[in-house]
Amino acid sequence: MADQQFRWKGEFPKIGIRPTIDGRRRGVRESLEDQTMNMAKGVAKLLSDNLRYPDGSPVQCVIADSTIGGVAESAAAASKFSKENVGVSITVTPCWCYGTETMDMDPSIPKAIWGFNGTERPGAVYLAAVLSAHAQKGLPAFGIYGHDVQDAGSTEVPEDVREKLLGFARAGLAAAMMKGKSYLAMGSVSMGIAGSIVSDSFFQEYLGMRTEYIDMSEFVRRINENIYDPVEYEKAFAWVKKNCIEGPDINAESIQSSRAKKDQDWETVVKMTIIARDLMIGNPRLAELGFGEEANGHNAIVSGFQGQRQWTDHFPNGDFMETILNSSFDWNGIRSPYMVATENDSLNGVVMLFGHLLTNTAQIFADVRTYWSPESVERVTGHKLTGEAANGILHLLNSGSATMDGTGEQTKDGKPVMKPFWEITEEDAQKCLDATSWRPANVEYFRGGGYSSDFLTRGGMPLTMSRLNLVKGIGPVLQIAEGYSVDLPPEVHDTLDKRTDQTWPTTWFAPVITGKGAFKNVYDVMDNWGANHGSISYGHIGADLITLASILRIPVSMHNVPEEKVFRPRAWGLFGTDNPESADYRACQNFGPLYK
Repeated sequence: MADQQFRWKGEFPKIGIRPTIDGRRRGVRESLEDQTMNMAKGVAKLLSDNLRYPDGSPVQCVIADSTIGGVAESAAAASKFSKENVGVSITVTPCWCYGTETMDMDPSIPKAIWGFNGTERPGAVYLAAVLSAHAQKGLPAFGIYGHDVQDAGSTEVPEDVREKLLGFARAGLAAAMMKGKSYLAMGSVSMGIAGSIVSDSFFQEYLGMRTEYIDMSEFVRRINENIYDPVEYEKAFAWVKKNCIEGPDINAESIQSSRAKKDQDWETVVKMTIIARDLMIGNPRLAELGFGEEANGHNAIVSGFQGQRQWTDHFPNGDFMETILNSSFDWNGIRSPYMVATENDSLNGVVMLFGHLLTNTAQIFADVRTYWSPESVERVTGHKLTGEAANGILHLLNSGSATMDGTGEQTKDGKPVMKPFWEITEEDAQKCLDATSWRPANVEYFRGGGYSSDFLTRGGMPLTMSRLNLVKGIGPVLQIAEGYSVDLPPEVHDTLDKRTDQTWPTTWFAPVITGKGAFKNVYDVMDNWGANHGSISYGHIGADLITLASILRIPVSMHNVPEEKVFRPRAWGLFGTDNPESADYRACQNFGPLYK
């Protein structure tokens, strides 16, 4: 079995804490040493106590060996950070420091500065000066300055400072964890979908990632030549027979597969799942079986499977494979989900990855299928939408590849949630499995057969839908819509669901409406969405997505995040403060991709 230690090759990036100080001796520096270093220790504890890596372990922080009062100590900290695999830096200070001498100069490391709001020493003056230096040198940094004045001896991290430190750190680590990893394209372009035209330059320049490619015939080779762990396969197949409920076949009897063909399809899709995971991350068991090259994998943190149509016209579809990998559990138990994009839509795979790295939870892949106005719902069903759904709903539905975590059957305090894997119980996982049926594939779409997951997401979950688009002349552009999953009466759901493909999972989504721009109403959200797919993450994480996008220099074209929660580098304000959306575009264009 491919275990977590093998999955995450190398160590996770750490957060470097840089305590900067007034370099003047003869009493000035000496009087500030303890306070400055204690600020660094307090930030390190805050981050390690509250943030985790994708494997569930606490985030690690590295503090410079000494306070940094000048360029020599700054260089010493940079050297230590390089050896310690620091991928994010946070500078802290209660006082004036020498800006260009003490600043972090690494152009590819996300950076923030917390200047203590106190009256005894001018930490705010240093903050303003060093942020000006960052802007002048083209090294955007996030400025953190508490709203209220603190006493000189205070060791407290104020709530507003705490929120910004955690938000920046989550986004900075997400950027750092992508660097050096791969997107694995399994197949090529699916049905002319532009998102599955994998852009090498985008992945390399904006995310610091490689793009890797295999032909789908590699699945055939590995199945025919038994290039998978046979012991794991037997375990997996037994688990599937016990836990995966086969649903009714909606195909006309004349075109339904025989029982023998359906049983064979089950064997094939289980093998496809094991093989896809091995292709992404490798598997040391393959080396033991004599397949040393295949054992290495492609170091892929995200992948996509083309499927349609060259594969699915002849072989079982990839829905089972994608659903199982995208979920937080399988025959090996509860574990971190893999990110696998349907139809090799790499751009939707990227936002799945963004959401996962920010939350450590599974992500729902879906078509943004239909806008249902309140009037249309009432006309078709007689039901009047109320509550979060009162302004209309979006039918999020795709070919059975959404994570089973998306059922909403995991609960916390009696409410539906999607948890990081280390919080998921065996009962949670079983409830998700029990709420999912596996429908024989609709032969109209999938001539080769296979199985699609079918479930209904429970209402009441805060969700964030996002999508990345590539625009000629601009580059990548991010879209964000926060909202809620909603419940419909069973008969209303059935009526609406049966107007499309009822063998696929449904999430009824109500975006939060602001009354302006793309969020003037629910129709405008649908009308402004830039592609056919979206990725849905548990929680309202739009603010963190905006912070991450600014680190990567990706402008945000639409969002409904409250203005007071938006956190970008301080230099963004120098591109204009009256229209933040326009300033975001200009700043991203000016500074350019992080790794170019």
